[in-house]
Amino acid sequence: MALVPCQVLRVAILLSYCSILCNYKAIEMPSHQTYGGSWKFLTFIDLVIQAVFFGICVLTDLSSLLTRGSGNQEQERQLKKLISLRDWMLAVLAFPVGVFVVVVFWIIYAYDREMIYPKLLDNFIPGWLNHGMHTTVLPFILIEMRTSHHAYPSRSSGLTAICVFSVAYILWVCWVHHVTGMWVYPLLEHIGPGARIIFFGCTTILMTFLYLLGEVLNSYIWDTQRKPPSYIEINFMCRGPSS
Repeated sequence: MALVPCQVLRVAILLSYCSILCNYKAIEMPSHQTYGGSWKFLTFIDLVIQAVFFGICVLTDLSSLLTRGSGNQEQERQLKKLISLRDWMLAVLAFPVGVFVVVVFWIIYAYDREMIYPKLLDNFIPGWLNHGMHTTVLPFILIEMRTSHHAYPSRSSGLTAICVFSVAYILWVCWVHHVTGMWVYPLLEHIGPGARIIFFGCTTILMTFLYLLGEVLNSYIWDTQRKPPSYIEINFMCRGPSS
């Protein structure tokens, strides 16, 4: 038996994301007042994705508790739809986008923080909030993947969805630059047009790779646990140990 029920963990994670979002939105930064506001940053979009995902997880847990043993087929159908939505969100958005934000942020930060998170931001964003946005996302989503099985969509539809999301965000970043004359991230100011195209292409490829990684990881965790006993194990259990 788990030390902490997964339902309790989901509620705690949801509350932590709500706290992070409230604290982040309460900060008065110049970038929040410009075109696009917080929505031009992938970190903020990811926080909203994670909060919505864990909100759906909590709602699924509550619905499962309320419909258990009721025998109401309509409620069971609605619960299955909710579970399908939860699983789709983890596969297509919560896992790949969440891992992408953590990995890319800290790689660029380690190389040159001024390209992704200028030191000036330390005057606005406390360290704990920075880690809440760029670090804890990874362990939270891995805990969810480890505690509950999630049915992935077909590979073609999943990859299509994550590619659509990636391209849509790239177009949004380009539109913000078109309107304001400034790139969302300092890194894009330091590279030429050709390098930007390569960078955008690489980020899309990385997103698709992370989708596949999540699919493989989910299968490894749950297929291993559900693996049927081998022929030798069955034969041993049926015949018993030799005297």
